[in-house]
Amino acid sequence: MSAPRFNAHGVWAIYRFEVSRALRTIWQSLATPVITTALYFVVFGSAIGSRMGEVDGVSYGAFIVPGLIMLTLFTESIFNAAFGIYFPKFTGTIYEVLSAPVSSFEIVLAYVGAAATKSVVLGLVILATASLFVPIHIAHPLAMIAFLVLISATFCLFGFIIGICSNNFEQMQVVPMLVVTPLTFLGGAFYSISMLPPAWQTVAYFNPVVYLISGFRWTFFGQGDVPVVTSLVATLAFFFICLGVVAWIFRTGYRLKN
Repeated sequence: MSAPRFNAHGVWAIYRFEVSRALRTIWQSLATPVITTALYFVVFGSAIGSRMGEVDGVSYGAFIVPGLIMLTLFTESIFNAAFGIYFPKFTGTIYEVLSAPVSSFEIVLAYVGAAATKSVVLGLVILATASLFVPIHIAHPLAMIAFLVLISATFCLFGFIIGICSNNFEQMQVVPMLVVTPLTFLGGAFYSISMLPPAWQTVAYFNPVVYLISGFRWTFFGQGDVPVVTSLVATLAFFFICLGVVAWIFRTGYRLKN
């Protein structure tokens, strides 16, 4: 018996539908990160940065750029992917998707791919906006793009899980607002972990977000709070954990078929 063929047409149909849904609110989607980025640079870059000077040899305005991108990337990736799969559940059209001639891998690829595409575009928009305020030099541009795509895909998978497990729109907001955002602020988004007292540095290293932000910051400045290999391993570990959970959900039908 021959192996089932990859249904590129089905993947493209779901992907195109999700992207077109995002394009209908393109101005709101792009205006929000641009305005938010500008406000962060007014408050952190100008008011606070003028008093802090440099962090690890980098001007404070430039230093916060990777953390600012990650802050938006985490929350937007989770919400986009969560809403993308929750809405078909809410309307009942999820059964049409599940009964279509597309595999679980193809469904995840389409939904997560569409959400990750929007997240990567938002990340690049924030980067372009930040470059209007401070001079930005990316030491490893290819690694930066790779980290951006990998982290986007990882958190989109995480959001996909949240969307499946959520029973209402309020539950989709709990993890991004009460867990991910605080961990991001405590994960060195706007400061270096080395600036903390020794005891708090030890605590900070138990925060998984530290490794993601540090790895992404390394692509800009060639340095981070932890070795880049450690950051890469931590990011890949989170990615495969999320991938395993998604595979289990489709294998068991948890929150999908009931």
